[in-house]
Amino acid sequence: MGEIRRIEAPLQARGKRFAIVAARFNSRIVDLLVGGAVDCLIRHGAATEDVELVRVPGAWELPLALEELARTERFAALVALAVVIRGETPHFDYVCGECVRGVGRVGAQYRIPVGFGVLTCDDSGQAEERAGGKAGNKGWEAALAAIEMADLIAQLRGSTSG
Repeated sequence: MGEIRRIEAPLQARGKRFAIVAARFNSRIVDLLVGGAVDCLIRHGAATEDVELVRVPGAWELPLALEELARTERFAALVALAVVIRGETPHFDYVCGECVRGVGRVGAQYRIPVGFGVLTCDDSGQAEERAGGKAGNKGWEAALAAIEMADLIAQLRGSTSG
């Protein structure tokens, strides 16, 4: 049996445009995620003028802003960033569930990669650990996934443009 053809992304952001949609709620921690995402994009070759940051009130509003950006067809990929911390009511479950569904729907409907960096934590300590602490920076990881998927989708579509 011969060698199979492998399609893998080179993790190259150069020449591609990205939008980061970030919640203002829990901004102290979200700002760390944004910093990680921007750092990742720049380190992988994105020009600063090719990265846009859009702020929304909270995780609930992420899908609508992502959809508007996806509709423009100006971006190779999007990155969604927010922090939702569990409280004493079921509000957490509703916000998280609808955020996840909405973000996924945008990617599927508009055929655009969306890096998912929405932290859903029991307390602020867990969130801090995932925004640059022991668990790394999930903003960086979401941006890296967006870069990889933008590269991969371009290859699968037979194009190198972003």
